[in-house]
Amino acid sequence: MKKNVLLVFVLLLPFIGAEAIAQKPYEMPRTQVVPILDTKSDRQYELYIKLPEDYGKNPDQKHPVIYTVDAKWHMDMLSGSTEYLMPNVILVGISWQKDLDEEREHVSRFRDYSLVERAGSKNPRGQASNHLSFIRDDIVKFVETNYRADPDERTFFGYSLGVQLGAYILFAQPDTFKNYIFGSPAFSERSGKYIDELEAKMAPRQPILNANVFVSLGELEESEMGTVEDFVSVLQRRSQSGLKLTGLEIIEDSDHGAAFPATAIRSIKWLSQLTSK
Repeated sequence: MKKNVLLVFVLLLPFIGAEAIAQKPYEMPRTQVVPILDTKSDRQYELYIKLPEDYGKNPDQKHPVIYTVDAKWHMDMLSGSTEYLMPNVILVGISWQKDLDEEREHVSRFRDYSLVERAGSKNPRGQASNHLSFIRDDIVKFVETNYRADPDERTFFGYSLGVQLGAYILFAQPDTFKNYIFGSPAFSERSGKYIDELEAKMAPRQPILNANVFVSLGELEESEMGTVEDFVSVLQRRSQSGLKLTGLEIIEDSDHGAAFPATAIRSIKWLSQLTSK
């Protein structure tokens, strides 16, 4: 009897020890969490900055930078993609507003990324221009002051609603980034019209628009196909002024959610080929 009790105790030891060890959350290697203030609106955000593995080896080397919005959703996949395809890149994730209730912080993306105001909504919309100022005046300035970031190799990565913000940046102040990755754009009829009109308005002021643009869409996103094709046609209007468009990359057998992993991998592969040239 005593032998049986002893045997059971020995078998349970690994589980007893596991419960006794304090559990720590996983942290992405070589990644810093940096609080940053939107000085224009006095809102608090965070930057998740992942450095290349060899960042400390050559103090004179400048690194390309990928900036992504919706960082909580995007950082893991982009980290894995760049680790293999662009190991020399600095990855900067921009959080949602932090000085909100944690359950509501994602609501700030509807305000910060969207183009069109919504009357009567308790949650504001249409403040992409303000978020662009935050990115240019606070985020990019901070990154390029504190890290060896190459100012000539900035890339914007946006997915879904984030594409509205990226499209606004491209036509309002295209020199903010050199490369733009737009995955599964989420445009309404009104926001699509906004971009169409913005491009027409800004074209006379931008005789040269040097930018590389990647656009993808899931094959099963049939309801979005019309607005995305309209958006691509707006981009194609600027092909004579220096904008280089990949065309529309269709992600096979994928809906809006399933298209994201393939978009991350294909776009980073496209970007790595651009920067290697």
